[in-house]
Amino acid sequence: MADRRLQVFHTVARLLSFTKAAEVLHMTQPAVTFQVRQLEEHFNTRLFDRTHNRISLTDAGKTVFASADRIFELYSEMENAVREITGEISGALAIGASTTIAEYMLPTLLGDFKERYPDVTIHLKVSNSEGIVSMVENNTIDLGVVEAPVGNKNLVVEHCKRDQLFAIVPPSHPLSGSEMVTFERLLEYPFICREEGSGTREVINDYLNLQHDCHSVLKVSMELGSPEAVKGAVEAGMGVSVVSGATIQKELKLGTLVALNLDPPLDRPFSFVHQKQKFRLRVMEELLEFARAYCREHDD
Repeated sequence: MADRRLQVFHTVARLLSFTKAAEVLHMTQPAVTFQVRQLEEHFNTRLFDRTHNRISLTDAGKTVFASADRIFELYSEMENAVREITGEISGALAIGASTTIAEYMLPTLLGDFKERYPDVTIHLKVSNSEGIVSMVENNTIDLGVVEAPVGNKNLVVEHCKRDQLFAIVPPSHPLSGSEMVTFERLLEYPFICREEGSGTREVINDYLNLQHDCHSVLKVSMELGSPEAVKGAVEAGMGVSVVSGATIQKELKLGTLVALNLDPPLDRPFSFVHQKQKFRLRVMEELLEFARAYCREHDD
């Protein structure tokens, strides 16, 4: 319902980038520029200073930006108030999840949520944990679900469940008969790892820093961009790895991988992360509560 020019301006002002705003709004950059110029013509003043490929808000721009924040908050408040009366849960949400969570946790959760609230449209973006936190920071998504610690103290981080990690080897591997293995022993073999920025990679690095016996630096023989690729490489005998227990249920049933407990154990939280907004759409509140209940039910 809000003025499209104001929405576009607000996104550019928040990100301080016409290019990023165009990506978030699914518009071309010339179209974004046109909408901002129309608003500037309406006020008969510049809202941005443009110097050396960077932009900053003018004093007038800061005033419009602050007012736009209040306007959009009132729109949200109005929508929630009306939906509270009608009992309607609808709208659109943008969710981001790290690869492991998007592939192995969210399909069931979002499927159940969609069955309960068919009028809600959900857009899912997949990236590594670092990328998802960046999307939340830039308001590209409403809610992120990540598998690594979040350093930004300005974001709300809420743990939803614990995820245990296991060492994996092919059945023919010398370690396959072991029930438990230390990371120091594991590092004697070529190690296949997720890419930098992955939550799993970050958790492994933090774990190694706490292990006094692991004097060796992690010797990564191969970096891969998804859990499926890591499992495939281990199945092919190219090395060993450490992965989420949620990702290997099929392979364990088929006998193509062997999972070993780590000594000491390694687990990590799956967490919701979102902005500290004073007011959220009711559909966002419903999804958060639904997801909390799901995590309580499925927390091992």
